[in-house]
Amino acid sequence: MSPRRKRMLRVGCGGVFASAVDVAMLLLLVEALSLPVALAAFLAATSGAVAGFLVNKFWAFRDRRPLRLAQVSGFAVVALGSALGTAAVVQLLSVGLGVPYLIAKALGAVALFVCWSYPVQSRLVFKTAHS
Repeated sequence: MSPRRKRMLRVGCGGVFASAVDVAMLLLLVEALSLPVALAAFLAATSGAVAGFLVNKFWAFRDRRPLRLAQVSGFAVVALGSALGTAAVVQLLSVGLGVPYLIAKALGAVALFVCWSYPVQSRLVFKTAHS
């Protein structure tokens, strides 16, 4: 398997892990703490983003460079965009259209990963780690 495909597989596995953290937090925040769905989706996506950054930096992209403010800031912008986008999709689909919130969450997460978070991470945030 080529190094690029291995990296893509690791990013995918890291995404599954980050998504598991995200969904676990979403369930906890909505079901146990009764937070509003949009707020819970935002907070859960943020916690998943932190897990995703650590997995991507150290495992998927094998970036052993010290943490840099520019990299963390870039990832924070990606994560914030993902969190806001996820919250909006969950609000629209779940509250607006009656789609169960976990299904809305999954649809939003996939769309945002493909269109936003992976492209920006691989081209900007971790660019020099895999160039």
